[in-house]
Amino acid sequence: MPIRHHFELRETIATIIADRQEDITIACQGMKIARHEIENYIRYDPFFKTSFDPLKVNTLNPLITRMADASAIVGVGPMAAVAGAVAGYALSRVIEQGSRYCIIDNGGDIALINDRDVKIGLYAGDSPLSGKYAFLIGPRDGMYSVCTSSATVGHSMSLGVADSVTVFGPDPVLADAVATWVCNTLTLTDHSSFSKIPDNIDGIFAVIDDRSLIWGDVPPIIPAQVDENLITAGDNASIRNQYKR
Repeated sequence: MPIRHHFELRETIATIIADRQEDITIACQGMKIARHEIENYIRYDPFFKTSFDPLKVNTLNPLITRMADASAIVGVGPMAAVAGAVAGYALSRVIEQGSRYCIIDNGGDIALINDRDVKIGLYAGDSPLSGKYAFLIGPRDGMYSVCTSSATVGHSMSLGVADSVTVFGPDPVLADAVATWVCNTLTLTDHSSFSKIPDNIDGIFAVIDDRSLIWGDVPPIIPAQVDENLITAGDNASIRNQYKR
């Protein structure tokens, strides 16, 4: 039976699900390392933490450069991608050890590898659609990501109105940045962001009140009863939710 582990480190609040205890340990270590690298770079360049706009970075650190590159694609600050970056970095360490099943949910930004079907519940705050459906993620060979941003849930700053914007794709860093960007711009009457979705994003499912908007290839949506007690959340649901740009 899979092991579920709750992980907290300052602003990061995450849930890890894996078959093996060693994968849980490696994932926790990976998140600690990722946070350490990001925090070290912020000490060198404080604007990396606070900028609403893309930044050029002065480092060869692949985690920092990937955050900067992904955020620049959609015109947001690099911290828009931080939760996906931390989850993806940790999962890559787990995959290196040969794991075929591990889910890291970093405050709503999920990186996973799965050799079986996985159901990921839709949580969209006060929307009547919230808690009634789930996305069915089929087995796959490599890393996949399901990253969600919200303008109405949590304490993070958002310029939009969407109850949730969930982005699907193989790169959790890019998916996290895109989720933030679309959530900042999408309305029921303005879908212009959908015409500018970058390559390497499979699909987007957005909820605004009782309406849903779909772009691209979204996993099957099935009826479900989402247990809110299993949702990874907190006062600062993740480092990304505190500093989302």
